[in-house]
Amino acid sequence: MQKRGPVHHGAPISTQNTPATPQKPPPPPKPEAISVVQARSPFKFVTAQHQADSATHLTPDLIPQKGVVGITDLQNLAPNVTIQSENGGATTNFYIRGVGMQDLTQNNTQSVMTYVDDVVYPLSTMASGMMFDLAGVDINPGPVGTEHGQADTGGEVMIRTADPTSTWHGGVMEDIASYARSRTDMFISGPITKNLSFRLAAQTMHGGGWQTNPYNNQRLGDADEGAIRGKIKWTPDDKTTVMITGHWMQDDSEVVTGRPAIDSLYGHADRDLLGNGMPYKEAEWDIRPQFAKMIGRSASLQPSEHNTMWGADVKFTRNLGFAEFKSISAYETEREGEYTDADATALGSGDTYRNITANSFSQEVQLRNIKRDSRFQWLVGMHYNRVRSEQQMWFDFTDYVPKRGYISLTSFGQNQQTFDQFAHLSYRFPHHVTLFGGINHEADDRQLVHLATTHFASGTIYQPTTQQEIFQNSGSATNQFSGVIGVQWQATKDFMAYFKISKGFKPGGFTANNTVVQAQLEPMKPETVLDYEVGFKADLIPNRFRLNASAFYYDYHDQQILGYYVVPSYGPLGRYINVPKSQIWGIEFTAQIHPFTNVYVTQNLGYERGEYQKFQSVNLSATNAQYASTGAWSPVYMSYNNTDSGIPKLTLNGTADYRRKAFGNRYTWEVGVDWMYRGQQAMIPGGLNTYGYHLPAYFLLGAHATFKPTKGPWTVSVYATNLLNRDYYTTGGMATTTYFWIPGTPRFVGGRFGFQY
Repeated sequence: MQKRGPVHHGAPISTQNTPATPQKPPPPPKPEAISVVQARSPFKFVTAQHQADSATHLTPDLIPQKGVVGITDLQNLAPNVTIQSENGGATTNFYIRGVGMQDLTQNNTQSVMTYVDDVVYPLSTMASGMMFDLAGVDINPGPVGTEHGQADTGGEVMIRTADPTSTWHGGVMEDIASYARSRTDMFISGPITKNLSFRLAAQTMHGGGWQTNPYNNQRLGDADEGAIRGKIKWTPDDKTTVMITGHWMQDDSEVVTGRPAIDSLYGHADRDLLGNGMPYKEAEWDIRPQFAKMIGRSASLQPSEHNTMWGADVKFTRNLGFAEFKSISAYETEREGEYTDADATALGSGDTYRNITANSFSQEVQLRNIKRDSRFQWLVGMHYNRVRSEQQMWFDFTDYVPKRGYISLTSFGQNQQTFDQFAHLSYRFPHHVTLFGGINHEADDRQLVHLATTHFASGTIYQPTTQQEIFQNSGSATNQFSGVIGVQWQATKDFMAYFKISKGFKPGGFTANNTVVQAQLEPMKPETVLDYEVGFKADLIPNRFRLNASAFYYDYHDQQILGYYVVPSYGPLGRYINVPKSQIWGIEFTAQIHPFTNVYVTQNLGYERGEYQKFQSVNLSATNAQYASTGAWSPVYMSYNNTDSGIPKLTLNGTADYRRKAFGNRYTWEVGVDWMYRGQQAMIPGGLNTYGYHLPAYFLLGAHATFKPTKGPWTVSVYATNLLNRDYYTTGGMATTTYFWIPGTPRFVGGRFGFQY
């Protein structure tokens, strides 16, 4: 067949150089029509509005603006969340919706797990000093473990740090506040080669001590902390990503010490040894020279940390075509030396020093569907975690006579390994209805080994010779399933509702500090939570009013709490026990409101109630009262059936900001206030109705203002926390016969200057 040339219609085309026929000019173009599909929302986390959970998502800009200095400050930004320091030190206790655990010795699995860049931190102290150069924080309540990591009962705190960038960026932020507190953050990020980039970030914090000792006017609470983090990102091809992260942190900060609320031995509450009332910023502490010598520290040692944390991880991600493969290998270490004056007095009746050397190795692999718009979504994976730790717990009881009068040392080792397998599936049916479900199987094995307690000779009649007790090794092995099943309905593009039932599981463990009898080492049972939850996420007025809400009911079995064991010749000692049956129910609301052009309001509300339904235990207040009248220790038991478990019933926190442009839109300024309220919290079962055995409720108010170029590298802010200078207490504890409260910070006024390019 002969190939045809182009066909021309109309007049023939001349190839000669003849003049062109004059043409009419083309009509002028019509004005370009711009169609706006959707205005930019003033609210962030649009994708999260379509997820069936009640997580709180925090942006990296919000965290410093709201005065977050450490991880415990996150409790002021989410509903039904409590994050407290143990005895004022670096150990952190997490509670979400009333599910959590007080664990001084860190030898048990937390009810709320902490992750940094998807790496599990099984010991809470490991997360100290990590709150810098952040990409965001997610706080997820309820049983988890079917999509990553380990199973647990309370939820998780997910800290995400900033990744390397393909273009050059850098910045520095300096924060100076009251009591000579200074904080410096800096980072630099950019490419090394075409497929290789890096990020290096660091933080240092100093000063801020505001407590004073009425006996010698020493100041306490100065920070002395530094941390550095480095990341390298390699993308050898468009299907593979390798991320290598390393970090190091040194913390030699002083810690805030407690104030006695109840002392059944010396009979004072919020008073010094002379019976005089102490101003809020005053507290007592002291260290005996012989105690300092035995622990190998200076005789001028103040309550403080001496902690070193470092770790590294490698993340490998590969697009396999049909699925995405992900591997996370991590190694974390902890070296902690912590001195706290736990009796909250200048006496040597409960001073505590801890030596902890621990490491954690974890390995996780995942395989998940790569087609994120597919109706059928699936994920499978495995997680392994191994922890090794050696601990020494020193106690100074030289002034606690005639019952003790000696220095005590309890030392032990613990070996633990946990293996999880998990899967999560979902299918989207017509009419935007999605069914989802997940399952987790966890096997946990741990041994408490070489535990011994030594009471050193004091040279007095109370302890004439050194005595040592060596205890039998203890073991705990658990093997259980947990999971979730639920349904969500995307009724409109702006409204989603869901219902789910999930079961959480946490393995058993041991009491290890200050052991004097074998009965203290009896393992506690695993705990389980059956959660029923319903909720919705709605942009009720798009770009103006967003409201997310949920309601939940927890059927709680074998809840693990810190109870008491009374030794007739010794007194009350802490021991972990199980509550056979309890319940927690509550509601949560998060509202974001943009009523006017320049006004932005956020309000979180959490209300929860907890109740022991079946529980009998030692009543410590009655036991202490009996000792005060008889001089003899014997346990007084009480039924706590249908007793309020004492979790904070109401938590409120929110912000209100006014933002606008100035000077011809070249600059932006913002002013705002933030607030938070936390209801009272019991420190022991039934403690809500007895002074000293619960933390009082409190309300805090803050303010901030920021000025920066609309398109520019710098920003200037001023702020105030605890603007009303309220007296309040963030946590509490117990040593010997003293119950103490840890006071919160007074008013801090400061300023920040930041520069980024």
